[in-house]
Amino acid sequence: DANTVRRIVASAGVGGSDTVLEVGPGLGSLTLALLDVADAVIAVEIDPKLAGRLPQTVAERAPSHAEQLTVVEFDALRVTASDIPGEPTALVANLPYNVAVPVLLHLFSELPSLRTAMVMVQAEVADRLAADPGSKIYGIPSVKANFFGTVKRAGSVGRSVFWPVPKVESGLVRIDRYADPPWSMDDAHRRKVFTVIDAAFAQRRKTLRAALAGWAGSPVEAERRLREADIDPSARGETIDAAAFVRLAGTRP
Repeated sequence: DANTVRRIVASAGVGGSDTVLEVGPGLGSLTLALLDVADAVIAVEIDPKLAGRLPQTVAERAPSHAEQLTVVEFDALRVTASDIPGEPTALVANLPYNVAVPVLLHLFSELPSLRTAMVMVQAEVADRLAADPGSKIYGIPSVKANFFGTVKRAGSVGRSVFWPVPKVESGLVRIDRYADPPWSMDDAHRRKVFTVIDAAFAQRRKTLRAALAGWAGSPVEAERRLREADIDPSARGETIDAAAFVRLAGTRP
């Protein structure tokens, strides 16, 4: 739906100084709208037929913008900075719903040039990404997304705007990377933090003292490290924010 596409592009706030990364461009409906406003669009498409067709679609429908498009035939879950020409500043995409969260987190990890993301995902996934600590739906996606920046729900998208009509509702999520990161963003540190997050949510009903026993080596050691990070050992993972997990990952073993 053209109106929905325009709304997504407007909500993304991209302009003439942006190089936009689009994942899963498909037939190019969002690509064409992005080319109207951005300096350049890098489209990552895993399907060779669609990747081969997209430049032709742009040449036919928006010939004046054809040179602004670069198509990268690649799996977005495996792409690295070396696979992407230039430094994309914004991710704007209708992400493949079955891998939306892994793709989103992978791209923020691999591409430090990304300042912002506006993505369409399944509605329930959008809710989880933007959930606050203490919510029933707050979990691993919520914490890991907040590791990179501020996350907020940016609207809903009805089924009727798609063809064919899907069986699920969709939602928009915006992530703005921290302009002045409150903690280190290097890969080694991120992996340490994400390991703690995964362990804390592996058994949601357990207290952090019990859930992190394997990670720390014992329940007693888990409690020591939790107290060192100023976290109540009887708390559960869904009650603490990304900053607390960062503190916990930084405690001495």
